[in-house]
Amino acid sequence: MTEILFYHLTESTLEDALPGLLERSIGRGWRVVVQTGSEDRRDVLDQHLWTFRDDSFLAHATDREAFPAEQPILLTTGDGNQNDAQIRFLVDGAEPPDLSGYERAVFLFDGHDAEQVEAARAHWKTTKSAGHAVTYWQQTADKRWERKA
Repeated sequence: MTEILFYHLTESTLEDALPGLLERSIGRGWRVVVQTGSEDRRDVLDQHLWTFRDDSFLAHATDREAFPAEQPILLTTGDGNQNDAQIRFLVDGAEPPDLSGYERAVFLFDGHDAEQVEAARAHWKTTKSAGHAVTYWQQTADKRWERKA
């Protein structure tokens, strides 16, 4: 079964939290797919990942560019796994595909957005009842992750 993590953003934005999580995933040797809820959001994250920090570089592309299968990080709005990723991030209310083919899936949701919180609760119930190993993490005041369930 896939290990599924729910990350409840309470102190930082997605743009602040996602790059570090992507760096750790790449550091493990994993390929990554990030599924967004819209093309506009995908494109905003695409631009952000090129410029989020002066001393870092996250090689990535979007699913509308050539050679998606070769990308270590692929940003998409679709449900495919074109780059044979081991981990899938679902952000901004993206609807998950079948997650059983991944080692890990991460739902990142904004705690200040009631719609995203409700969607995360529904996904928690669905993934837990499907037998996946599910954990819930919430940010502390110092922006660290604390396991709550």
